[in-house]
Amino acid sequence: MSDSNQYDSDQYDDQYDDEHDDDRHDESDGSGGHADGSVADGGADGVAIPVGPAGDQAPGAVLPYGGDDDEVRRVEAALYARIGEQAPERRLHATRRAVELLGDPHLAYPVVHLTGTNGKTSTARMTESIVRAHGLRTGLMTSPHLVSIRERIVIDGEPIAPARFVENWDDITPILEMTDAELTAKGEQPLTFFEALTVLALACFAEAPVDVAVIEVGMGGEWDSTNVVQSQVQVFTPIAIDHAKQLGGTVAEIARTKSGIVKPSSAVVSSAQAPEALAELERAVELTESTLTVEGAGFSVLDVTPAVGGQLVTVQGIAGRYDDLFLPLFGRHQAQNAAVAIAAVESFLGRGSQALDEDVLSEGLAGTTSPGRLQPIAQEPTVVVDAAHNPHGARALAAALPVAFPSGHVVGVVGILADKDARGFVRALRDTVQTFVVTQPPGERALDADAFARVVVAEVGEDRVVVEPSLAQALREARDLADEADAEDALVLVAGSVVMVGAVMDLVHSEGEAK
Repeated sequence: MSDSNQYDSDQYDDQYDDEHDDDRHDESDGSGGHADGSVADGGADGVAIPVGPAGDQAPGAVLPYGGDDDEVRRVEAALYARIGEQAPERRLHATRRAVELLGDPHLAYPVVHLTGTNGKTSTARMTESIVRAHGLRTGLMTSPHLVSIRERIVIDGEPIAPARFVENWDDITPILEMTDAELTAKGEQPLTFFEALTVLALACFAEAPVDVAVIEVGMGGEWDSTNVVQSQVQVFTPIAIDHAKQLGGTVAEIARTKSGIVKPSSAVVSSAQAPEALAELERAVELTESTLTVEGAGFSVLDVTPAVGGQLVTVQGIAGRYDDLFLPLFGRHQAQNAAVAIAAVESFLGRGSQALDEDVLSEGLAGTTSPGRLQPIAQEPTVVVDAAHNPHGARALAAALPVAFPSGHVVGVVGILADKDARGFVRALRDTVQTFVVTQPPGERALDADAFARVVVAEVGEDRVVVEPSLAQALREARDLADEADAEDALVLVAGSVVMVGAVMDLVHSEGEAK
């Protein structure tokens, strides 16, 4: 996401995100709980776990492909009963106490730690895939998830197995309850959804065991629960304004919070940044006596060529040049994410002084997946989903879509959360999408379809807008409009919310099973 900061599209609705996301997770998972703020039973000695703002959906409302079993849904329900991702506690001591009681599992393996506003998940996935290609057993923690909560904890390239997910949860539950009780006794909130999930992921990685963990920040950096790790490499994707309520209203404030993940004498890798963001990273690096390598001066994308199923990218890394690497993802922003991932792996494996083996790098990059990012999920007409949910992500999408999927008529199924920049999102897409089918994502945080339609009409005109609150019906309407369009290559684009993208993917998958 560098033509400078505008190519970023990892996009999540926010997870608690920054992304992360960043919807459900990111958007925000917010809790699976009760909108009235009531409390769920549970915890040590009957400690009540306060329930945060209502999330995007109830646990298990969307089944993963193949279906999560009842035991996985039991764990998911227990996590969702906690305060959600959109109401993070600005603290590290709670997570530190939990992992301390577990025997510090997070110190059992080195860590590559990533933060930013957009592009985190794709960059994390590329980094993990490249490291795994070098023969190391990997752990990957990302947010949000599209369909199954197990997507957030990946072991050696696969979502954690249901049995291991459940067993690890049952193993750490007494520790979580003990930590909840200690916090409550001091008048503090029990562990939140994301704090508990972080502890679970760190324990899963130690139990696997993994040789290295690639961990994506949930929100911000300094006080994010993932910041208990002692990472060797810290990675920054483009930083922009998002989650202003939690992180601050200026790029400098947000960058200051994110720079809190920098550890002493570590290697810091960053995409191109706005000057005010870069200044904060430079300050953090100086204070910690670390090294900083920035896209543009330290590494760069030299060439991008569209290819069937993705693109060929040539990258000047920190220690070597790598020509015509196949990347099975679309968009220049993904090529730039790949350059950041390559620099991160160079920094991790050889402290930036040794070039990567090009065959191994090619294998790792070619094996990258990033579900929900410019991903085609159906044909006749082509249906493409993208998790862009803010103006930065939408601009990246608008630039990448015509290259990856040339079309004479794009029908957009769009829905967004109420706390997002709806007008900026639409403006970024108004020259790319010809017809807008306005709907709304699952969950109480969604912007009402009629309210969103008023924004869209103001930007593109009434003749280009159709309103359909039902997501399933909106998808059917969009497909019909694409079929009727006077263009053989008309397609349907679904964007605006991670949760909505996941729901559409599940709808299309269910259609395939029914045939």
